[in-house]
Amino acid sequence: MKKFLKRLMFIVIALFLIVILKNKARYASFNLGKFLNVFKSDDYASRYIYVLDREDKSVEYEKNSRERAYPASLTKIMTTIVALEHIDDLSAVAPIDVDTYKEMVANNASMAGFYGREPVTYRDLLYGTILSSGGEAANSLAINVAGSVEDFVRLMNEKASELGLEDTHFTSPEGLHDKNQYTSAYDMAKLLDYALDNGDFRAIFTKKTFKTTSTMDHPNGIVLKSTVLSKLAGISEEGFEIVGGKSGTTYEAGECWATLGIKEDREYICIVMGAPLKDISNPDMAQIDDTIKLYKRIKTNK
Repeated sequence: MKKFLKRLMFIVIALFLIVILKNKARYASFNLGKFLNVFKSDDYASRYIYVLDREDKSVEYEKNSRERAYPASLTKIMTTIVALEHIDDLSAVAPIDVDTYKEMVANNASMAGFYGREPVTYRDLLYGTILSSGGEAANSLAINVAGSVEDFVRLMNEKASELGLEDTHFTSPEGLHDKNQYTSAYDMAKLLDYALDNGDFRAIFTKKTFKTTSTMDHPNGIVLKSTVLSKLAGISEEGFEIVGGKSGTTYEAGECWATLGIKEDREYICIVMGAPLKDISNPDMAQIDDTIKLYKRIKTNK
């Protein structure tokens, strides 16, 4: 069977090359390398990859990095930085919006654990959005910051345009699947690089756990855990350290990770998106394996 498929592949390529040679003018602008890349395999399950050196902005590795992909909860990186740039006091009360809370529950979105109308603070919502990937936290940020989800999404897209994210468009703050919500690994790396220059964002993104404010609903607060850093316990990080991250998972987007790592005192951003997902209740975590391998391959002797 393998021999047959291999033979078939060569036949297809040969026929294609014949067509190209016979129609040089028509296909003059065709990128043959991109066509042949379809048949190329690598060591990574993730379909879209971009690894950025934050110091000199050089690319360490890329794969389909400019192709549009569904972001899932990586969307919340934009939600968080946009919110931070519009909040004056992180300690101010920003209640959980009831309508969007119900919507998130109905859509089985990931939640931070807050209740409708709970009088939490902006800081609680921000940590709940990044660490726990809470859908109710992201949407409550949107409502409290902009007055409506629609107006907040407009701010998200304005920021994308300002940053030159040409292959990015948002339709929600939380990242539930929508065919019109997309980004690319390159754009996501560019966004994260920008966001990490904000001290408050960096503090949130690199936090392992955070205890929320005491409320009537949660007198002892809620202990939020990073969905990325909590998955790294017991995993060897020889020669580097992943210090922060955001995860995203839907069937359409696959398994996605956006991380910040340090190797020999240099910071790197690693974006992996589109690792195949067969069972969302029992994921194989291929995006973690890809991320570890990508940090290991970084050459630091520049």
